[in-house]
Amino acid sequence: MKLIIAVIQDEDSHKLIKKLRQNNYMLTKLASTGGFLSSGNTTLLIGVEKEKVDNVLDIIKDVCKTREKVTTAAVPNAYTSSSGFVSRTINVKIGGATVFIVEVDDFIKL
Repeated sequence: MKLIIAVIQDEDSHKLIKKLRQNNYMLTKLASTGGFLSSGNTTLLIGVEKEKVDNVLDIIKDVCKTREKVTTAAVPNAYTSSSGFVSRTINVKIGGATVFIVEVDDFIKL
């Protein structure tokens, strides 16, 4: 048995959860926060048989697409006298998924 840990954007979570459940995959949803943009993420814990890992990954790839977001960031600027930083608008890629797959020694549902 494998445990798939998928960290996804909040805006992809409802569609992904619906599609996983339609395919009879059980999951646990956890709220989490991303690092770079400190934006809301969802972490899914999905326990599956080894043979079904590729199918789950295909579903995640199908739903969780990358896209660009416009945001502001504090960027170092040699010409500012006080803080040394100035706010700039930047484009960043968001979305997709970060997936960890780990071996599960035991699974007990009580």
